[in-house]
Amino acid sequence: MAEEQKATDQVKKYTVTQEDRDALALIKRGADTLLIEDELLQKLARARETGTPLRCKLGLDPTAPDIHLGHTVVLNKLRQLQDLGHTVIFLVGDFTASIGDPSGRNVTRPPLSFEQIKVNAETYLDQAGRVLDPNKTEVRYNSEWSNALGSVGLIQLASRYTLARLLERDDFAKRFRENLPIAMHELLYPLMQGYDSVALHSDLELGGSDQRFNLIVGRELQRQYGQEPQCILTMPLLVGLDGVNKMSKSKHNYIGITESADSMFGKVMSISDDLMWNWYDLLSLKSNEEIARIKDECQNQGRNPRDAKAALAHEIVARFHNEAEAVAAEEEFNRRFKSGEMPEDIPEVTVVAEGGSIPLGKLLKEAGLVASASEGNRNIDQGGVKIGGDKVTDRTMKITSGMNFIVQVGKRKWAKVSVK
Repeated sequence: MAEEQKATDQVKKYTVTQEDRDALALIKRGADTLLIEDELLQKLARARETGTPLRCKLGLDPTAPDIHLGHTVVLNKLRQLQDLGHTVIFLVGDFTASIGDPSGRNVTRPPLSFEQIKVNAETYLDQAGRVLDPNKTEVRYNSEWSNALGSVGLIQLASRYTLARLLERDDFAKRFRENLPIAMHELLYPLMQGYDSVALHSDLELGGSDQRFNLIVGRELQRQYGQEPQCILTMPLLVGLDGVNKMSKSKHNYIGITESADSMFGKVMSISDDLMWNWYDLLSLKSNEEIARIKDECQNQGRNPRDAKAALAHEIVARFHNEAEAVAAEEEFNRRFKSGEMPEDIPEVTVVAEGGSIPLGKLLKEAGLVASASEGNRNIDQGGVKIGGDKVTDRTMKITSGMNFIVQVGKRKWAKVSVK
């Protein structure tokens, strides 16, 4: 009877209202890919008419990366879905982590031990709780159903997908062409991730742009099991503080979610006005209408973009700390700014890194911040050099070409440096 009702729901067309279209617009904001838009609109209309919220899933293998704002983009989207009244499922891939996700890799990734997985899973949940509403989040572990499959169930699952389809994945296809090893357990990964959607009856699955293939496998497996296929929403990579490269620790263009409130606020204030609007789309929980109003005020009504940037910095700091610390960080930033500790117009310089990298001391000289490389090294040793607001004390540090950042020497010398 339940299966018949499900089939009826798939055929029935629901009346789409402006409320549904507004919800879709918010969900799409900043997204990389949405498959299939008309299907999601129908799901939203059904949820509104029946009062049954959508089941929105995000699966993360607990590999315990250093979390920065770039990692929170997809979590922010989940929070928006929570605010729209839908059910968010935060899926800890404790089973799939033991396989190892091959996405985007040209070598086999070593699987994690169960001890590592357990420790890392606790870290993930703590980090996710800084963005999601814990009271509205359903936490699940895919070992619940994956372990229960057993060898017979796993073989039956594998029978529902072909090797040819799996080899359509870019990373598998490239390794196959180049005669690089593809372990059998890696081929199981997208199937197991896809089976998670079957087990959870997912309506919408989110992930990074590199997860698109795996999410489509979930959609196809749901069809195989007689379920309504999930829609897919992938999110792009957040551009870092330099305005050029994706946010990354290796490029020193990131904001860690555990950084101090002062550091976080100051770094947000360092981004360009153009980049600010992309950050609003990907990081702010404000509505589309609010963001459009702020943008119009800046572009057409004479509002200083610095004020809009401060509002964004305040929102981000309050989310990862609290409102009181956000207020204090803004006051401290304004004090430093008004007292001349941070210039309003930081000079922009380009430094050439011959051979692809340049020692930091020499970079300080080439940027005009010190008279010589040796003086630059002395400033580094004395703790007088900051990159992106973080103190640097390693004089052996080398800066690679392609990096862009704000560097400070002492209290008065600043530069926006681009390394070519």
